[in-house]
Amino acid sequence: MSRTGRCLCGAVTFAAAGEPGWVGICHCESCRRATGGVLVAAAGYKRDAVRFAGAAPMAYESSPGALRRFCARCGTALSYESEQWPDDVHLMVGAFDRPQDLAPRFHVFAQERLPWLRVADDLPRFRTTPSAGEVLPDRED
Repeated sequence: MSRTGRCLCGAVTFAAAGEPGWVGICHCESCRRATGGVLVAAAGYKRDAVRFAGAAPMAYESSPGALRRFCARCGTALSYESEQWPDDVHLMVGAFDRPQDLAPRFHVFAQERLPWLRVADDLPRFRTTPSAGEVLPDRED
């Protein structure tokens, strides 16, 4: 099984082999600024399962130890890589050809959620990441 995707203009394409290890929704400020969205859905793949083709994506260090890739022509955010998870590539779910097949399983950096954003689901909300383990209590605000 392989999933494919591309940037908005089609200059950069990618393929990810197999199933992602996880799919989550990120609320961190860094992801919001990198994409212009109020939240971001990403799918975690092993680095050796991901191949980019067409135009080479551009990259920049968005914070110490974190690399983000994007299309130089249209600006589409494509991936996130971190020294914290050196074997992983987080691909932006919205860039996949069939994002509807990649349902999120949790929220990360939920403490940074915009206060006016209401996401009505029953997924766990981690203060930072699942490996840190701290789940935020359900709240009504």
